[in-house]
Amino acid sequence: MNIKSLLLGSAAALIAVSGARAADVVVAEPEPVEYVRVCDAYGEGYFYIPGTETCMRISGYVRGDIKGGDDVYARRRGDIDRDTYAWRTRATLRFHTASETELGTLRTFVELRSQWDDGHDTNGGQLRFAFIELGGIRVGLDESIFSHWTGYYGNVINDDILSPMAYTRTNVISYTFNAGNGFSAILGVEQGNDDIDDNNAHDGLGHSYGYGNKYYRDANGEIVGKPHELSGKIDDYTPNVVGGLKFVQGWGGVSVVGAYDAYYEEWAAKARLDLNVTDQWSVWVMGGYKSADDTYMEDDTYRTRRYTNSAGALGFKNGVYRQVNSIYGDWGGDWAVWGGTTFKFNKKTSFNAQVAYDDTDTFAASVNVKYELVPGLVITPELTYISWDNDYSIRNAANTEKLVDSMKGQDAFQGMLRIQRSF
Repeated sequence: MNIKSLLLGSAAALIAVSGARAADVVVAEPEPVEYVRVCDAYGEGYFYIPGTETCMRISGYVRGDIKGGDDVYARRRGDIDRDTYAWRTRATLRFHTASETELGTLRTFVELRSQWDDGHDTNGGQLRFAFIELGGIRVGLDESIFSHWTGYYGNVINDDILSPMAYTRTNVISYTFNAGNGFSAILGVEQGNDDIDDNNAHDGLGHSYGYGNKYYRDANGEIVGKPHELSGKIDDYTPNVVGGLKFVQGWGGVSVVGAYDAYYEEWAAKARLDLNVTDQWSVWVMGGYKSADDTYMEDDTYRTRRYTNSAGALGFKNGVYRQVNSIYGDWGGDWAVWGGTTFKFNKKTSFNAQVAYDDTDTFAASVNVKYELVPGLVITPELTYISWDNDYSIRNAANTEKLVDSMKGQDAFQGMLRIQRSF
């Protein structure tokens, strides 16, 4: 065997071995990529959660509110005047899910909110809403049916000045019937909440929180006030009961809602009429009535004339201010009325106005212009005015002095600018 034959044989052997090894190499195939699929069965923005038949939508907004002038939401005399402007920034994130089952559409809704007010955190990661819906049944944390069934007043920002119970959230179980022809009805039971006034509060019957044993009498000398422990929740197994009816057509709609507060054993109701005058112009009016009497507490931010007490010492007499301690009928006096209008100049610009008046002679009015600068970004300047002229008075525990509403004869004017990016 010569050298040439040996080299050729070795090369052939190497090629054969290499080919055999090459045949043994496993090449990994790329996994198929599952792209997010659009789900258009429940409206815009929904997509299928990968690997499921559940659709999800993520929405929310970032908002900035800058306010100047007086505080139109002031409850006590000393809170009307602002020393400077007020600045609030809020971020809200919402998660919606929906899927079809043999019992109907299964939905969930969760809203988280964080808020920064004038240098401090006022709503850090707060759970605002969290409920489950199956068919017409809803269970979880939601706003009271009494608040949302007839609508949230008008299209102004400061729409609830006469109803300052800003936190009407409650655990709720409700059922909504929809006839499919514009008629719907709702019935639910609610737990209530604890977000009521607690500034130096006492209940009028000697149980005091922050001021010692004090109570008040009305003009006839009768003790007034409802015993409570700074709570708006039920305290036994009897829930709050809320129900409503609604009829909506192209011309507008009519809605009514009523509520029984099991804690205070009182009731309240609202009725609303909406009219679409033209495609551009709409108007609405709403009235409310409640059976509960108002409760007044001492306002230590306002002191009237000097007086001489029983010991001969000089001092001051404080005024009083109305408390809000129920999420059903939180306006002053027995009744309240609201009315408003919206005129759409075009797709980007609308004018909105609202007025309100209640049984305590409190009047409020707001006007604004909403302008969509670019899609999703709305700028809203708004002006709001309120006046207080409550003639109600109560007497002290000794029935020797008449205490008047510290807000009587006062008014407030506020201007604000809202910038909101919704997605």
